[in-house]
Amino acid sequence: MPLLCEVAVPVPLARAFSYEVPEALADKIRPGARVLCEFGRRKLVGVVLGVAEGEPAAGVRLKPVASLVDPEPVLPEELLAFLRELSSYYFAPIGEVLRLALPAMERDQVRALGAQGELSLGRVKQVGGKRIAYAKPTDALEAPGSLKGQAAAVLSLLRASGEAPVARLEEKFGNARAAVKKLASLGLVELEEREPPRDAFFAVPEPRDTPPELNEAQAAAVGRIEGALGEGKSAAFLLFGVTGSGKTEVYLRAIAACLASGRGALVMVPEIALTPQLVARFRARFGDDLAVMHSGLSEADRHAMWKRLRTGAVRVAIGARSAVFAPVPGLGLVIVDEEHDGSFKQEEGVRYHARDMALLRAHRTGAVVVLGSATPSLESVELVRRGKLAELRLPDRAHREATLPEVQIVDIRRIGPGPIGNKLVSLPLHRALEKTLAAGEQAILFLNRRGFAPSVVCEACGQVATCLACSVSLTWHRTRGGRLRCHYCDWEGPMPEACAACGWKGLELEGLGTERLEDAIAQAFPNARVARLDRDVADGAKAEAILARMRAGEIDVLVGTQMVTKGHDLGNVTLVGVVNADAALSLPDFRAAERGFQLLVQVAGRAGRRDRPGRVLIQTRTPEHPAIMFAAKHDVPAFLEYELHDRAEVGYPPFSRLGLLRVDAIDEEVARQAAGKLAAYARTCPEGASRAVDVLGPSAAPLARLRGRYRFRVLLRSKDRRALRGAVAAAARGIAELDRNVRVVIDIDPVAML
Repeated sequence: MPLLCEVAVPVPLARAFSYEVPEALADKIRPGARVLCEFGRRKLVGVVLGVAEGEPAAGVRLKPVASLVDPEPVLPEELLAFLRELSSYYFAPIGEVLRLALPAMERDQVRALGAQGELSLGRVKQVGGKRIAYAKPTDALEAPGSLKGQAAAVLSLLRASGEAPVARLEEKFGNARAAVKKLASLGLVELEEREPPRDAFFAVPEPRDTPPELNEAQAAAVGRIEGALGEGKSAAFLLFGVTGSGKTEVYLRAIAACLASGRGALVMVPEIALTPQLVARFRARFGDDLAVMHSGLSEADRHAMWKRLRTGAVRVAIGARSAVFAPVPGLGLVIVDEEHDGSFKQEEGVRYHARDMALLRAHRTGAVVVLGSATPSLESVELVRRGKLAELRLPDRAHREATLPEVQIVDIRRIGPGPIGNKLVSLPLHRALEKTLAAGEQAILFLNRRGFAPSVVCEACGQVATCLACSVSLTWHRTRGGRLRCHYCDWEGPMPEACAACGWKGLELEGLGTERLEDAIAQAFPNARVARLDRDVADGAKAEAILARMRAGEIDVLVGTQMVTKGHDLGNVTLVGVVNADAALSLPDFRAAERGFQLLVQVAGRAGRRDRPGRVLIQTRTPEHPAIMFAAKHDVPAFLEYELHDRAEVGYPPFSRLGLLRVDAIDEEVARQAAGKLAAYARTCPEGASRAVDVLGPSAAPLARLRGRYRFRVLLRSKDRRALRGAVAAAARGIAELDRNVRVVIDIDPVAML
C-alpha cells in the first residue's frame, strides 16, 4: 500500500493537501519537516502534518513529494499539534499558521532546492550565505626584504592583533585585499570565512546579581508554583500583585525551579520596549543561556535564537507575542507578564491571542502557566472564579520603604490652567512639577495622543481637517517642517492654506499632543531636561535608549503615550501626571472602562517605587467615572467587581464569547450588502445553535472608512462556544459567494472593536 503524507502549503486555504511519498523518502519524511512539492505549476515548500499508508480516492492521482528539505523536523511534535489546534480555533489557514512558527530557510537549502527546477518561495524568509572573511598570520617567516609596502604593513598589523576581518583592513589600507591574497599565496596568512557575530541583546556583559530576600507573599507564591512544577502536571496561576510588588522576582525563582527539574521555560511580555529591560534582569540571574525572540530582531538573529532553542543549547525563551511559538525543549513553565495587555492580541493576519494560546500550549504539554498583572483582565478574574486559575496575591510593594503613591483627582472643568496657559497643564500639575524638579526627582507625564495638535479646525465653519481615505481627523506634527498625518493609513501632507469646506484661511491648531506638551514643559521649565517617548520618536532599541537615560538620571521629565505606562522600574520617579484621563474612557468599545482603568493604575504605579513617596495627579472632566474613582483609591478588586457586574448585565465577555466578521470594500453599498449576506448565513446554523447565538448587525464599523475602504461588521455572540463556532462556520461558507472585491476577516475573541 502506498505511503501518503498530508502537507500544509503556504496558501490562504483552510485545508492541507495529500501527496504520495516516494520510496526513497519513505523512511525519512516525518511530521514537522519541510518538503518541496508541486502545487499547480509552482514548486512550494510545505510542512508535513502527517504520514500514513493509504489509497488515494478513486480516480485521483496524487503528485509525489519532490524532495525533503529538513532531515530533522523543524517543528517538534508538541508544537505542531498546538499549531493545528490554533488554526482550527481561529478559522485560520493552516499554512498561514505554520508560517508563524517556521524558522527562516538557510540560503544553502534554497540554492539546493532551486537546482531542482522553478521554485516559488513566496514569503519564506532566507538567512545565511553572508560570511565575513578573516585574515590570520601563520607561523611561517618571510625571506628578509621580500615584502614591501602594504603587504608588509598588513602582515605587521595582523601579527600585532592576532587576526582581523579583511573588510576592516581595507578601511586602513586601500589595497588590503590584494595584499592579503599575496600573503596567503606565500603561506604567511590564512583566510577563513565565518558567520557574522550575533549579539543584539548580549553585546554588553551583565554582572550576576544576588537574589533578594523574598517577603512573605512572594515566598508563598513561589512555593505554590514550585509545588506545581514538582508534581509535573499542568497547572495555571494568576499572579495578582500591586505595581512594584516584585512579580519579576517570583518569575525568576519559578524559572530556576523549572530548569532544576530539567525542563524549559517561556516568558512573554507585551511590548518589545520591555524586552531589553527584562533580558538584563534574566541575564543577571541566569547568564547568557537565553533566547530572545520578537519582531524587532533581524531574520538572521531570530534564526540564530531559534536554532539554539531547537538544538537544546538553551532552555529559556523570552519575547513578545510571537514567542508563544518558540520551540522550547521540554516546556515546563510558561509566564505571561502583564497578561491584561491588549497587544497580546495579533490584529493582522492570523488573529490569535498569545495569552490564550499560552494557556492552551501549557495545558497540552503538562506545563505550569503563570499569568501576572497588577490589573488582571476580566477574563482571567472570571477563570479564577470558575476554578480554572488559582490566584496568588502580592498585596504589598517589594521594597519595604515603598508605598503606593498618593493620588489626587484634578477636575479641569473647575480648576484653571497654570502659567503655561493650557488647561491641560493645570495649576496643581504645574506646582507639582515645580516641587518635584526642585527636589531633584523625576516626573512622568502621560498623554495618549501623539503629535503637536490632535486636530486642525476652521475658525469660521468649525470643519475639522479629515483624512481623505479614513474617517478620522488628521494630526499636526511639527517635525520635518510641519506635516499633517493620519495615524491609521500613514498618509501625510502639508498644512492646507484654507479650509476645504468654506475656503476660510483661518485654520486653528486644537488640542494637545505629546509633541506640543513636550515643547510646553520645556519652555515653562527651561532648566529641566525634557524628553518624549512615543511611536514618532522611539521604537524598539530607541525606546530602550530613552529609558536608559531616564534610569541614569539624564532626563527630568518624560512625556509619553502608553509606552511610559508598562512595567518600567524607574526608582527616582516620584510624580506621575495623567494629562487627560478621559481620552481612553470615551471610545465606543465595551472594554473602554477596563482599558482606561488599567492604564491609570499602571502609569500611577511608576511613582514612588523606592524609599521616596510618590504622587499622582489625574486630570479629568469626569471625576465621578468609576474607573477614575477606583484608580485613585488603588482599589483594583472593587473595580473588577463593578465591571464584572456591568458586563454580566449586558452579556458581554467574560460572560459570553464573540466572533467578529469584518467586511470592507471600496464601494460602500457592496460592503453593506456583503455584510448582510454573511449575517444571513450566520443565522442558518442548526436551529438549536441559532437560538443560542445573537447575530448583531450588519452595521457600519465605528471607524467607518479606513484606507479608502468602507467597513461594516457582523458581531456574533453566545454563551455556548460550540454554538458560536457553528454560526461562524456557517458565515464562513458564504464568503466564496461574495463580490471578489470584498475582503472579509474572521476575528475570534476580538479585542479591538473599532
